[in-house]
Amino acid sequence: MKNKQFLLKSRPIGAPNRDNWDFVETEIPELKDEQVLIKIIYVSLDPAMRGWMNEGKSYIEPVQIGAVMRASTVGQVVATKDSKFAIGDYVYGHCGVQQYAAVSTAGLHKIDPTIAPLERYLGVLGMPGMTAYFGLLETGLPKAGETVVVSGAAGAVGTVVGQIAKIKGCKVVGIAGGADKCRYLVDELGFDGAIDYKNENVKNALKRLCPKGVDVFFDNVGGDILDDVLTQIRMKARIVVCGAISQYNNTTPVKGPSNYLSLLVNRARMEGIVVFDNIANYAAAATEMAGWIAQGKLKAKEHVVTGIEHFPETLLMLFKGENTGKLVLKVEAE
Repeated sequence: MKNKQFLLKSRPIGAPNRDNWDFVETEIPELKDEQVLIKIIYVSLDPAMRGWMNEGKSYIEPVQIGAVMRASTVGQVVATKDSKFAIGDYVYGHCGVQQYAAVSTAGLHKIDPTIAPLERYLGVLGMPGMTAYFGLLETGLPKAGETVVVSGAAGAVGTVVGQIAKIKGCKVVGIAGGADKCRYLVDELGFDGAIDYKNENVKNALKRLCPKGVDVFFDNVGGDILDDVLTQIRMKARIVVCGAISQYNNTTPVKGPSNYLSLLVNRARMEGIVVFDNIANYAAAATEMAGWIAQGKLKAKEHVVTGIEHFPETLLMLFKGENTGKLVLKVEAE
């Protein structure tokens, strides 16, 4: 039995492509003490992966050339040398884009497939959900009655941000690309409004949907949309910088906000968030969100593509706006 893996071959310039990886077959590794062998079932595809491919200082070390591409995963223990984990246990971890991983149990968390589908532990109950939860509630600090705007609103993080803001009693407007995504936000997730940035003027739409201005902006996109929202913020607004997917594949310098003086005029705050800062509180957040799901207050949607061999092209779906909800790669067909 072989282990199929995607190894980082070169650092991309602009959008990554298949040439940036080596797709290889290797022997399944031998276990060491306090390790388990995981058969990976689902791989999480996230915009952050593009940043991990770059060399340079960041919040996490870059993926090294020749190393397995970093990714969050859900899988099942098929061999163990750690008494705390049994064969058959389902686990969440960061095992990379491969079929099997022999890993230390220090970074693994057991998950319960009877509470939620396995792929949900990579979405609402995984890193995107934690990003939304802590980024909005601890950095955005929404108050009932305030207006919250979310960019990248139909993605894995944005869908959760908007729904939590509604749970907290806020008015919520999402910015997404395409009429179908906008309908999904309003009709299925309960957003108060949606702006189709591909087919309408964002600034004009913000004036129409947020006549009193924006109190909290949760930004996953950056670029021109961030600039547009900055013109509409209210006094003491909070801008949560989660990501800038519009800028990740640039071959020119990142476009910063030209309207940043609006922060000064409105005594507003712009703050970046990294989900790993809150790792000690993941379990409590997951419990609360699982409760919201059970109550029907929080809906989840996964966009699943099957076949590890399709990883390079599937990753690009994130940057083309082709996914609705959490993008997940199922390693093998049934």
